[in-house]
Amino acid sequence: MSGATIEPKGAQAPFSTSGADLSEVRDWIALLKPRVMSLVVFSGLVGLLVAPVSIPPALGFAAILCIAVAAGAAGAINMWYDRDIDALMRRTARRPIPAGRIEPGAALGFGITLAVASTMLMGLATNWVAAGWLAVSILFYVFIYTMWLKRRTSQNIVIGGAAGAFPPIIGWAAATGDVTLVPWLLFAIIFAWTPPHFWALSLWAHGDYARAGVPMLPVVAGAKETRRQILYYTIILAPLGLSPWFVGFSSPAYALVAAGLGGMFLMHAVRTLREPQDEQGRSLANDAAARRTFSFSLLYLFLLFGALAVDKLVFG
Repeated sequence: MSGATIEPKGAQAPFSTSGADLSEVRDWIALLKPRVMSLVVFSGLVGLLVAPVSIPPALGFAAILCIAVAAGAAGAINMWYDRDIDALMRRTARRPIPAGRIEPGAALGFGITLAVASTMLMGLATNWVAAGWLAVSILFYVFIYTMWLKRRTSQNIVIGGAAGAFPPIIGWAAATGDVTLVPWLLFAIIFAWTPPHFWALSLWAHGDYARAGVPMLPVVAGAKETRRQILYYTIILAPLGLSPWFVGFSSPAYALVAAGLGGMFLMHAVRTLREPQDEQGRSLANDAAARRTFSFSLLYLFLLFGALAVDKLVFG
């Protein structure tokens, strides 16, 4: 006789995970907007690393974890509130809530739980100044941007951009227990960076926003004006990138990197403005320049903040 064991039909091996289970886990992770979270975590980490006070690695890890979880919580609540317009836009229609894979109430509960837990843990692990700024960032994103600005004004990204600019302040506060000039300069850099970053995206996603009734700048003011505004904000951003050096916080090496990155961003903004267009400013080249500007804007912020962290590590 063979020594093989015959398993009942349909039986699964112990500890196996079905594809359905993994798919559900992926949906819950998707609620946290992990791509957005990565930039939030990185800028918060830089705020922590460049602070003049160092904290034990375990507490530093806890602080960054809290920033990540809080960003995810805000993303989950945003998806709960925006489920109606997400269902109308091609790039968001397959998100877990509009696609019917996660119940709205469950997503809201998930987001609120993570928001409260991350704030409490930040306060207990580091200090309540950092926890307070973390709470402010969540509340600003949910109530000011998502519920108030996003559907009411074309300046939604300009004002609402503050929500994504808080992480360096939170990271700095986690290490020092206070907030001084430098973290506010990092806040200002992200604040000025946000409009050209998102408006470059909105140029080639304007159809989605128009269909959902979201008054993004290309929908309200047209593509031509949006291209001009991208350039204007990039002109503001370029010298802001040098501000840590202006106040004596960084070395000339950082200034050279910041100047080079600012110049490259300006070049992309000019190319977006000059891209072949029709009379309404709509691209005749499938918004190729705007897409490149959007991609470079992500690289810009990672390289700029990374350069600042390396500068402090090398030059003190």
